Amino acid sequence: MAKIGVGETIGIDPYAFAASHLSVKARAALSELRTTLDRDVRPVMAEAWESATMPPGVLQALIPLNLMQPDGVDDAEASSCMFSGFRNYVLACTDVSVATLYNAQSGLFRTTLRLGGSAAQWADLDPCVRSFETAGTFALTEPEHGSDIAGGLATTARRAGADWILDGEKRWIGAADTADVFAVFARDSDDGHVKAFLVPREASGITLHTMRGKASLRPMRNSVITLERVRVSDTDRLHNVNSWRDVARILRAMRSDVAWIATGLQAGALEAAVRYVTEREQFGRPIGGFQLVQEKLARMLGNLTASLGMVVQLSAHQDAGDFSDENSALAKMHTARMARETVALGREVAGGNGILLEHDVARFFADAEAVYSYEGTHDINSLIVGRALTGTSAFL
Repeated sequence: MAKIGVGETIGIDPYAFAASHLSVKARAALSELRTTLDRDVRPVMAEAWESATMPPGVLQALIPLNLMQPDGVDDAEASSCMFSGFRNYVLACTDVSVATLYNAQSGLFRTTLRLGGSAAQWADLDPCVRSFETAGTFALTEPEHGSDIAGGLATTARRAGADWILDGEKRWIGAADTADVFAVFARDSDDGHVKAFLVPREASGITLHTMRGKASLRPMRNSVITLERVRVSDTDRLHNVNSWRDVARILRAMRSDVAWIATGLQAGALEAAVRYVTEREQFGRPIGGFQLVQEKLARMLGNLTASLGMVVQLSAHQDAGDFSDENSALAKMHTARMARETVALGREVAGGNGILLEHDVARFFADAEAVYSYEGTHDINSLIVGRALTGTSAFL
């Protein structure tokens, strides 16, 4: 059981999806990533979770791998949904905060620049984003607006000659305290439409407060950002974001990232559970030899494999140009729901030790709750799918 479907590239992959959908060079890049994570990152994550801090060595280990443009991987594959998906899978298998941290740059911020910026903005900024010379983050969610952000977004942007004045507050903004630039979404006071702006973290009028007391994603530092009369040049406005429709286009392209993370965390929970049950002895033998334990492991593998098949097919559709809301919503909804069950089974087979960080299962158990909610709750995503099924919107 410990060896079923475990390959050198991405770990647990029973039906060899990686070999079927990625080039040899791309798989080599992911294999190097997995080796780096096992050697340099996994050993420090229990303490990072305990202390609610992200060790600086995590990004220092990942940045040299050049994961947004790996050596030998052509531009089309490196920027594909398939490769970025498998990259998130491998990262999340180690730790969801690590995947979220890297994806804040490679997914949220970079996708916002690619789809929201002009051709000149993209050409100018992307090399710095890929190298992490410029670190950025995505600032959309607000204290009073999450699921209803489309109509409720309250941060305002007021034109002042060649500049804009931003006022408002953002919440749950990951990696804000180490970012150089925020991609801030605000409603234009004149026309009521949503715009996006690149705002330096050190800009006058910016205040950050780190959120504390989280029971999930503890190493990932989230912030509340307050903007008071923050002046931004029109040259730093993302020129292809001029309405909520443009924001939705960006979100649609990113929702699959979370489905991949939900799948990767299942793999992490299963690997941790298998490690535990093959080492832990009760009644004179390893508990991995008991029928009830094996049944739970088999269910975990079934959930994981079904989720992996779903996200692989979703990414194949997206790489072919099909970015439908209902497909990405279905994948996020289903994989996050399966993740909840999978991590609960993993914690169960570890017994009381399943709540101890030293056995890894506890991190995935807690983090599944965060993944279940962010980038669209189960309920919101189900309404997107239901609308597509029936042709009738149930949104109020």
